Amino acid sequence: MRLWSAQTVSQFGDEVTQLALPLVAIITLGAGPIEIGVLGTFQFLPFILLTIPAGVWVDRLPRRPILIGADIARALLLLSIPVAFAGGWLSMIQLYLVGFAVGCGEVFFDVAYQSYLPSVVERDRLVEGNSKLEMSVAASSVVGPGIAGFLVELVRAPFAIAFDALSYAGSVALLLTIRRLETARAPHDPETGPRPSMRSEAAHGLRYVLGHRYLRGIAACTGTLNLFGNIGGVVLLLYIVDELGINAGTIGIIFGIANVGVLLGAVSGERLARRFGIGPVITWSAFASAFALLPVVLAPVDGAVPWLIASGIIAASTAVIYNVNQVGLRQAITPERMQGRMNATMRFIVWGTIPIGSLVGGALGALIGLQATIAVGVAGSFIGFLPVFFSQVRTLRAIPEPDPA
Repeated sequence: MRLWSAQTVSQFGDEVTQLALPLVAIITLGAGPIEIGVLGTFQFLPFILLTIPAGVWVDRLPRRPILIGADIARALLLLSIPVAFAGGWLSMIQLYLVGFAVGCGEVFFDVAYQSYLPSVVERDRLVEGNSKLEMSVAASSVVGPGIAGFLVELVRAPFAIAFDALSYAGSVALLLTIRRLETARAPHDPETGPRPSMRSEAAHGLRYVLGHRYLRGIAACTGTLNLFGNIGGVVLLLYIVDELGINAGTIGIIFGIANVGVLLGAVSGERLARRFGIGPVITWSAFASAFALLPVVLAPVDGAVPWLIASGIIAASTAVIYNVNQVGLRQAITPERMQGRMNATMRFIVWGTIPIGSLVGGALGALIGLQATIAVGVAGSFIGFLPVFFSQVRTLRAIPEPDPA
């Protein structure tokens, strides 16, 4: 409950920054598609550079202190944006640097968080545990964008980001109250030889994921969906503001209504898996997610709001159903000693494609236009489900027994 509460508080703040940070670039600093693409790249570049070593550290060190440290660092970094704006020296360079540094904190928090969950939740309830965490995402996704849009209109985008910094402080306070001991990991025995280097342990994690009959298909599927989804998604907000002429307050309302899809996905993800099997649900939710940005491409300039809401509902519900089940499967089949490296390797692969998509999307936005770039992302997303469709994941009815430790 305390871990869940900490995640909920932080998630509400995240929803503000996810909308406010690009709006700082677009509205306050006048950024175009290339600048927005570069900003997205800097935000996710740490998932290429740091995820693998972060997984090794997470497997070697206690995980709760990593969570606390990451929250403190992100709070301080985000506070620098309203301070710089008030002082008159805010620039795109600072947004790039803060986005990168906050991304570094996100890498460590994300890997440690998913690896810490099995220490506080029993194996047979991991899918349920992930469903509850997605419920927090649902609530914050519904309420958060509306609050973000209101704050941007009320106090301007840079000051709205201070709300996220405060949420990280609240998350730290809750994490400090957790007293349950982490699952013990066997210490290195010097009699077996010298401790493996970080490089060898990282390589072991990479081999484990790529050699696993279930994990490699999930990694390829998620990475492909993130690549093409971000090609279109990185210019989405710019398209809404510049070409559809929708203001920040209305954007917040649109996103808030659309994110009811998160709630739908959170309450149905586990139930669908019980009825149809976890493998088919993972496979077909990945396929359905390819339709997410299609309503944006088809939306008329006059009267685009319902189309944008439909797009958001499809994106949110399919993503949650997919993630609840594939993350629960990954956690349940992986030995405790490999949790950090497995999660890190998965993040390296599936989030490592995001900065590539951001750069490609930003460049295409400048070359062929924003709407056409979103259409490219839609078209490419339809191949994303193929790796799980042609793997053994599709045939799974229930979570199999864990791999030998």
